[in-house]
Amino acid sequence: MAYQSLRLEYLQIPPVSRAYTTACVLTTAAVVSSCSASFSLSGLDITGSSGNGFGPPGSSEGLVSKQLELITPFQLYFNPELIFKHFQIWRLITNFLFFGPVGFNFLFNMIFLYRYCRMLEEGSFRGRTADFVFMFLFGGFLMTLFGLFVSLVFLGQAFTIMLVYVWSRRNPYVRMNFFGLLNFQAPFLPWVLMGFSLLLGNSIIVDLLGIAVGHIYFFLEDVFPNQPGGIRILKTPSILLFLIHQMKIQITIHYLRSGQEALPGVRASASAAKVAVPITRPSWEGLSDIPIGILLSFVLQKYGHF
Repeated sequence: MAYQSLRLEYLQIPPVSRAYTTACVLTTAAVVSSCSASFSLSGLDITGSSGNGFGPPGSSEGLVSKQLELITPFQLYFNPELIFKHFQIWRLITNFLFFGPVGFNFLFNMIFLYRYCRMLEEGSFRGRTADFVFMFLFGGFLMTLFGLFVSLVFLGQAFTIMLVYVWSRRNPYVRMNFFGLLNFQAPFLPWVLMGFSLLLGNSIIVDLLGIAVGHIYFFLEDVFPNQPGGIRILKTPSILLFLIHQMKIQITIHYLRSGQEALPGVRASASAAKVAVPITRPSWEGLSDIPIGILLSFVLQKYGHF
C-alpha cells in the first residue's frame, strides 16, 4: 500500500521535473568517491589517495562514503578539451547532473531543484512543456558557453539558481521566509541564497552565473517582448513541439493498449464509452498544447479496434 502511494505520488510529478530530478539523484548515487588521482578544479579538491574526497579543501564534505561505485566524478565534470578534442560529448550533460557527495549540500540542492522546477512546470509553464524543455536547453547552452571562461566543473547548482531566479521574477508578490530568520518577497530569494553561500564560505561564482543566465532568459522571454517595438526572440523550435506532441500520443496509445490508466489521474477505456474521464491532474499534462480530451477522442476513434 505504501509502495503504491509512493509510486502514484512520484508519477504525479510533472514529466520534466521528474526526469531531471531523478537523473540528478541517480547520477549522484552512482558516483564512486574512490579516485586514483588528486587535483584541484575551481577550488574543488578531488582526492583518492588521502581520504577519497570531493569538495572544497578542508571541508567536511571532502570525506565521501562510497556509494554504488559505478562511475567517478572524473568521467562527468565539464572539460572543454575532453569534449571538443576527445569527443566526450556526454560531459555536456553529466556536469549538470552531479551535485557532489550525499550530504547537507546535496539535500539542500535537491530540495530547491525539485521544489522550484516543479512549481515552474505546474505554474507559468503549465500546458507548455515544450517551452519548458526549450528553457532547459537555452539555459544549459548559455551556462556551457560561460563555463568556457570561468573555472567551474559542475553546473548543476548554477542551473538550480537559474530556475529559482525565473520563478522568483514571475512571482514577485509571494512572501518568503528563510529558515524563520528573514522575511522577504520572492525576487530577493536568489540573492538571499547567494548571501547564504557566502556565509558558508562557498564561492558565489556559481550563484552569479545562475542569476545571470536566469535574468537573460527572463528578459528575453518576459520583458523585451512587452517593450515598445519588442519582439519575442526565444521561440520554441517546431521540431521540439512536434517531438513532444508525438511523445504524448505514443504514451497515450501505450497505456490504452495495455488496459491501464493512461497515467495517474486519467482513466481511459477503449471498450466502454470511448471517452477519457479525467480524475485529477495527469502527470504528463502539458506535453503539447492540444487539449487532452480532443487528443484522446482522436486516439480512441483511430485505434478503437484494439
